[in-house]
Amino acid sequence: MDQASNNTLQRWLTGPRIGALPAMAELPAPQLSFEFFPPKTEALESQLWSCIRRLEPLAPRFVSVTYGAGGTTQARTHATVARIVSETTLTPAAHLTCVGATRAEVNAVAEGYWAAGVRHIVALRGDAPAGEAGYQPHPGGYAYAADLVEGLKRVAPFEISVAAYPEGHPTAVSAELDLDNLKRKIDAGATRAITQYFFDSTLYLRFLDRCAKAGITVPIVPGIMPVTNYSQAARFSAMCGASVPGWMGKLYEGLDEDPETRRMVSTVVAAEQVRLLQANGVDEFHFYTLNRPDLVYAIAHILGARPKG
Repeated sequence: MDQASNNTLQRWLTGPRIGALPAMAELPAPQLSFEFFPPKTEALESQLWSCIRRLEPLAPRFVSVTYGAGGTTQARTHATVARIVSETTLTPAAHLTCVGATRAEVNAVAEGYWAAGVRHIVALRGDAPAGEAGYQPHPGGYAYAADLVEGLKRVAPFEISVAAYPEGHPTAVSAELDLDNLKRKIDAGATRAITQYFFDSTLYLRFLDRCAKAGITVPIVPGIMPVTNYSQAARFSAMCGASVPGWMGKLYEGLDEDPETRRMVSTVVAAEQVRLLQANGVDEFHFYTLNRPDLVYAIAHILGARPKG
């Protein structure tokens, strides 16, 4: 045996041993929820419903439907949610924001959801409409998400989820004030927080520690976004304040024109992330599906989820 081979063997024998993740049989299947966005065209409508039908057998705890900046998708969001109520076995959660509407207008939307059988709302401050420099509360509206949560609780006894930001909201003055804001939303009546997506699981686990020290006791559900287009995800992440680890870029190097390999890499990346979180006791996951079901379905299967019925 040459010296180089001997050195390699010694390194293998003397290096630290890393324990395996728990076997799948030892872990119960987690609770799942999925996010969809309302379609803008007939073709996208078909894609959305193919996604919904593909994921429906997994019996998620709920599915949420997004709401565009400035309420730009209000009608489509409402139509999608109403159709989910009437045509599927799924429990929908409608996104609702503070942007561009009076309290009376927001309350009317919430009342319409309640009348349609929707009992769960994801309450968000919302982003400024395109062309505006930054968020400005509507003079007659709910100023921030905590105010919206409080107002919705007066409309009806909704279950309310809110947003959380393990890396801080991109417009937050500080991480401490951002956490204070999350606490206000919980104190106003929210029963769950769903995080912005992240790729480094340690960021989320540290955030859980900070939430516990702040006296937050509701579930902080990790938001998971499987990536199929790395360049696009990196650009979007830069805008919303989610960091992208350097190792991710290396994994996708040279795959711009190879979508099939990208999908396989994406499955491995997301599966490693959720399995690590699952090994740390996390038993609920919220997937940002981007209306593309196959990758999400595969990852849910790896986690132990199986079709019901």
